[in-house]
Amino acid sequence: MSERRIIVQRDVVKSGIGFGSALAIAVSYTTHKSILWAIIHGIFSWFYVGYFLLTR
Repeated sequence: MSERRIIVQRDVVKSGIGFGSALAIAVSYTTHKSILWAIIHGIFSWFYVGYFLLTR
């Protein structure tokens, strides 16, 4: 059972961006209306989400 869990976790990690990145991109684009800022904030993901929560 644990072997199957490891394989599934690896597939999820390889398959795309994480929830933190998606959330950062959505918040950034809604706030700034800029794709460039959304990409930059997506790279920093949870750091930007935390910054946004602390400053708003």
